[in-house]
Amino acid sequence: MASPDVHNFGACLRSADAAGAHGVIVAKDKAAPLNATVRKVACGAAEVVPVYQVTTLSRTLAKLKDAGVWITGTAGEAEASVFEIDMTGPTALVMGAEGKGMRRLTREACDNLAKLPMAGQVSSLNVSVATGICLFEAVRQRQLAS
Repeated sequence: MASPDVHNFGACLRSADAAGAHGVIVAKDKAAPLNATVRKVACGAAEVVPVYQVTTLSRTLAKLKDAGVWITGTAGEAEASVFEIDMTGPTALVMGAEGKGMRRLTREACDNLAKLPMAGQVSSLNVSVATGICLFEAVRQRQLAS
């Protein structure tokens, strides 16, 4: 997130819980704190979704890849749509910061990049909205695959 927005963080946690995510990984220094506002916005999700605060996101993504998890990053300039990326297997979604996107090392750690197709005049969505769309696309794909 460009500025550590506790409302976005809480909404992302709520969507992660609703979609059945195993956890949420955030950078220790650049993320919103897991405070009372986040907990209130998350409506209980902050108590049930594990939140992992890591020092180096790119190193953590490398460990996930070593464990067989595919890393899909979101970027407006990506060629593939999130609806074209296979998320039926072990997948980690990396949501770029609003405005700035992902850092270079984080982007390089991704196996593929995906975008949300935008048909209107605005060029991007709020990160919590984009997170919900991406998570539930993974849910949809997994339901179709089973």
